Amino acid sequence: MRAAFDRMSCVDGQLSSDRLPVVTLAGVAVHCVDMPTAVAIILDFVKSDKPHMVVTADSSMVVLAQKDPELRKAISEADLVTPDSFGILLGARLVGKPIKERVSGADLSVEICRIAAREGFPVYLLGGEPGVADQAAARLKEQFPELVIAGTHHGYFGADLEPEIVRAIRSSGAKILLVGMGIPRQEKFIHQHLNELGTCTAMGVGGTLDVLSGRVKRAPMWMQRHGLEWLYRLIQNPRKISKVATLPKFLFLVLSEKVKRCWSNK
Repeated sequence: MRAAFDRMSCVDGQLSSDRLPVVTLAGVAVHCVDMPTAVAIILDFVKSDKPHMVVTADSSMVVLAQKDPELRKAISEADLVTPDSFGILLGARLVGKPIKERVSGADLSVEICRIAAREGFPVYLLGGEPGVADQAAARLKEQFPELVIAGTHHGYFGADLEPEIVRAIRSSGAKILLVGMGIPRQEKFIHQHLNELGTCTAMGVGGTLDVLSGRVKRAPMWMQRHGLEWLYRLIQNPRKISKVATLPKFLFLVLSEKVKRCWSNK
């Protein structure tokens, strides 16, 4: 990972002057950050005026990365990888390196927009079905009237249009790019074009634009606090069963890795 910050919200992972603490789960390193720390780091990214990639990692991403070298490389070269699921928190506890709290793409996006409105950093929204990014932008403007939306575009475009989309983002003057095109497409898009986008922070946010647009409701807070948001999403959309089904495989990978380490240390 390329992050170079001394801020830390836990004592887990290997510490050095130029790295955040991390926990490695099935070969994928996730930063031990809470929400205030993540927001502070991203604010520094934007102020640096240099390109940075943020990954919001859940257990399904870790499983996909096992057989997708391009995704694995994108995660490993990201500047910040946040713990974006109950599965990641559980995995971290299982290996003895607990993370304080979940830092989800949905919550982090709102906090980023709050800071962007205050600081005057333009934001670009990319992803979702046609109209979703526009609706998300409108609702964000209602919540944060000072927020500057540099531009929006849906995520239903082919590889042949990527250069055009990248140029549009760059010419928009956006400092922050939120990409909601699903795992692993959003991570690969950001990783491939990071130095062409002209943004200081580009973050994959999954289905967050659907939530921000009002088309999809989030789970009640009590479900979020108890790690049950996945169940609420599954009830809302049974097609997500394939994603939920990756959790047992993720935990198996984490426990297998732990057993191997124990044996190797004997």
